Amino acid sequence: MNKVQFVEVSPAEAGQKLLQFLERRLGHSVPKTAILRWIRKGEVRVDKGRKKPFDRLEAGQTVRIPPFHQDEARSKETSTRPLDIVLNKKGILAINKPSGLPSHGGEGQKDSVAARLRGLYAEAEFTPSLCHRLDRDTSGLLLAASSYEKLRELNDLFASGKVGKVYLAWVHRQWKEPGTVILEDYMEKRGEKGEEKVCTGSGKQALAEVVCLDSRRERSLLAVKLITGRTHQIRVQLASRKHPIIGDRKYGKKRDEGPLMLHCYSLALPGLQLSLPPDWKDKWQVEKHMLKSAESLA
Repeated sequence: MNKVQFVEVSPAEAGQKLLQFLERRLGHSVPKTAILRWIRKGEVRVDKGRKKPFDRLEAGQTVRIPPFHQDEARSKETSTRPLDIVLNKKGILAINKPSGLPSHGGEGQKDSVAARLRGLYAEAEFTPSLCHRLDRDTSGLLLAASSYEKLRELNDLFASGKVGKVYLAWVHRQWKEPGTVILEDYMEKRGEKGEEKVCTGSGKQALAEVVCLDSRRERSLLAVKLITGRTHQIRVQLASRKHPIIGDRKYGKKRDEGPLMLHCYSLALPGLQLSLPPDWKDKWQVEKHMLKSAESLA
């Protein structure tokens, strides 16, 4: 971009800090250090006046963006691959994330839900942003917001524990506990960089409720409601009780084949209840009467 731009703050973008607004408008093509330098030198103007990086913007304001050179630019991955969006309503997008697709990209990882959102909504005033995440190999419901105001609202709900989350998991061995079982552990990440694993015994408290939906000699289907949201919480808590999730080669059996049998089935927000059965086939199929039992945890 070798010319000055004058862009108007849309209602969907209102409430953002100036720095956030510029990062989103530029598609992360310019490093934060360059943007901060522009603001500090007064090259960025809002309604012809100087602003600080963390001043919030209002709808209808005009922002002057200076030209930048190629050596300032950096790329952010986008993808043109499709996404299965099961709900797009009142600023909320509910995505059916498949197993194997990361929520966010990383080093050497070009494809992700976030990258597909950037490709799918390349012309949107506000690129939909994820407000939580699922592990790469976990399938199921993943939420994004299509405005900054809704993103802040959803982030606050997740951070305060006001979103009910119920997962389905096929685990090894027969589950013999009757009724609803409370899982309580203390968990923390241990190990050398690149080899870290979450372990129980010390760290932050992890709480979950479990109900068995189908129990057989070699495997069981569980519904798990998260009360806290620790890294790899369900996988670690079940593995520590000798019921690793089938397909979990990190915390369970390394010889397991096939995908991780863990699915985010239900999300309950104030005024909105979402559910999405897993697309598991044959012996892994979840029957409707089992889902009704899972809904009792929501």
